[in-house]
Amino acid sequence: MKVDEETSAATRVSLHALSATRVTVAYDGDDVVHDASVTLRAGEVAALVGPNGSGKSTLLRTLARLQKPRTATLTIDGDTDGFALSPREFSRRVALLTQGRPTPSGLTVRDLVEFGRYPHRGRWGGADPGGRAAVDRALAMTGVTELADRGAENLSGGQLQRVWLAGCLAQETGVLLLDEPTTYLDLRYQVELLDLIRDLTDIHGIAVGVVLHDLDQAAAVADRIMLLKAGRIIADGSPEDVLTAERLTDTYGIRIEISHDPLTGRLRTRAIGRHHTRSERPGTTS
Repeated sequence: MKVDEETSAATRVSLHALSATRVTVAYDGDDVVHDASVTLRAGEVAALVGPNGSGKSTLLRTLARLQKPRTATLTIDGDTDGFALSPREFSRRVALLTQGRPTPSGLTVRDLVEFGRYPHRGRWGGADPGGRAAVDRALAMTGVTELADRGAENLSGGQLQRVWLAGCLAQETGVLLLDEPTTYLDLRYQVELLDLIRDLTDIHGIAVGVVLHDLDQAAAVADRIMLLKAGRIIADGSPEDVLTAERLTDTYGIRIEISHDPLTGRLRTRAIGRHHTRSERPGTTS
């Protein structure tokens, strides 16, 4: 999953950015996201983290216009009314990798990735001169080129996740939204996907917003972290500023300790359960 730096200048997309202010979202009359403001900057990874039910995915889906807010202002690349853009125009600027996509049958991997080109085709599925090259790049970037002719129903969960991501990359947008993208991936592909996210921002200038449960992954990949609790963004800043032991312990309701990896210097978190402090197992003697 390595981006070819020699071709990055040719494949670089325009540097879009997205911002949303005063976002409030309600389910059945109850607000689940409260007055949130989010800015995704070109060339930067912003991670949304927080406990289950804190509103991370709901907020991300609202930025992608899949969830209708009660109140919000959405600005995309200078267009101050992002909600007024046509679906096709919006999809040329923003791509979303959602959770829980169905497993398709009767389609090859290439077929699925080519779906990402729909905003660039004519109204009746007309010509897309750059489509083939964009699909080939997306397949290569996600490490699934060798699977291009395989039926999608024959893929593992991790392989299918990478194929869906390839479809988002084939869309060639300036903003990429990812909802728990490391789900179903083994350790190798988790690490390679996080590396790919950094390549997309550092080389191509894409603005990435990503929901992650793993706090260490968020600390490793993100320039900024937004920490949510009960539908509110309670902290927004660098990993070092946001992921403090006191704040995380209060947010997650469990003791969390902070340290730094001696090899990389990166921040690491550790949740302390009831059995983590035992000096010896029951029934053993020193």
